[in-house]
Amino acid sequence: MEISAEVVWPSAPLTLSLVHNALNALDIQITDSPSKFFLQWSTYDSLDHERAHFNRSTVLSSSYTFRKSLIRKHFLSRAIYAYLKKNPKSLLSNAAPKTYEIELSFADELDEMWTDELWDLGAELENRSWWILKPGMADRGMGIRIFNSKDDLQHIFENFESQDTDDEDGSEEEDASGTAVVTSQLRHFVIQEYILNPLLLDPSEFHLRVYCVAVGALKVYAYNRILALFSAVPYKPPQAVPSVEGDHSSVDLASHLTNTSLQVNGGEQSEGDPLFTTANFEDIVQNLGKVLAETFKAALGNPVHFQPLPNAFELYGVDFLVSHTPFETSSPLQVKILEINAEPAIELTGARLTWILEDLFVAIGKLCVEPFFSEGKSDDEWRVGDVRHNLVKCLDEEVRK
Repeated sequence: MEISAEVVWPSAPLTLSLVHNALNALDIQITDSPSKFFLQWSTYDSLDHERAHFNRSTVLSSSYTFRKSLIRKHFLSRAIYAYLKKNPKSLLSNAAPKTYEIELSFADELDEMWTDELWDLGAELENRSWWILKPGMADRGMGIRIFNSKDDLQHIFENFESQDTDDEDGSEEEDASGTAVVTSQLRHFVIQEYILNPLLLDPSEFHLRVYCVAVGALKVYAYNRILALFSAVPYKPPQAVPSVEGDHSSVDLASHLTNTSLQVNGGEQSEGDPLFTTANFEDIVQNLGKVLAETFKAALGNPVHFQPLPNAFELYGVDFLVSHTPFETSSPLQVKILEINAEPAIELTGARLTWILEDLFVAIGKLCVEPFFSEGKSDDEWRVGDVRHNLVKCLDEEVRK
């Protein structure tokens, strides 16, 4: 069968080369001439979503059109909350950190929220518990802050406002971390419970970046070559440092932010001796697969904001934190889902690990592209939990045909 293909990644040359390499590995003839069968493996904004919608048997796209319930932090939080109301025994009750949503444009709007949607959070802060603020639509560590009091949260938003004012006045002054955001432009934020017992290696905090492939409507797979992304400096529990004025405190984020884009001086971790066993790793992979399955089920509960199509697939970067409770005999390591990222930052992975990405994209081609355009090829015998091409099948649901 001949197909035509459009591959557009204008600001991601590595991704562009990975896609072309994956297509060259397929048992499909790709032509430059127009064809009834069409593959578009490109950035979300470059896709012809309407063409994919009306030609479901001949056009394959590399993204779903509607998937906010997965990739927007506040939508994901809402989906998980609703799912747990109906399924209180779901493992998401322990695998998703407690989360509050807020929507505001200016810092002074917080005052009324403490008597309404943030009442429960206010009660938690009476015990000086630690929380993380994240913008609902930002990525790469932008806008993340840690706090343990109402006053500190107030100051965080006031600081964001002052940064916005400085920008308007032409001032070049920036916050120390370089991660400030403009509140009035983002508006949606989530406040997540801080995990105080993270698993540490070398001895830094880290999170797991798991590449996840969703196919059709709907099968979900996790790539079992998982990346560990470390903070730039060794871990220290969060500690409030009083300001000079004495009216608020702040937290040094260096040992807590594990986003690749922020690790300017951290370098790559030494390989060293393995600190956990193969059994530990297999247990983590099995657990995160179950958490992924439940998370996608939660997203399916909101059909307005997640609509899987039979002629689409999508690669996500899913971030997990591993908590460590050494005296828990049944399972001392627990995975916590943090967020799901569309078009993950492939370009920042580093040359030493490019081979992992090459194999991943070839696997995506074999899993998503080849069966769609090749008659008789199917994964009907691929059961949940089985592994092929280093992809673990996590979910197999029939949502729509």
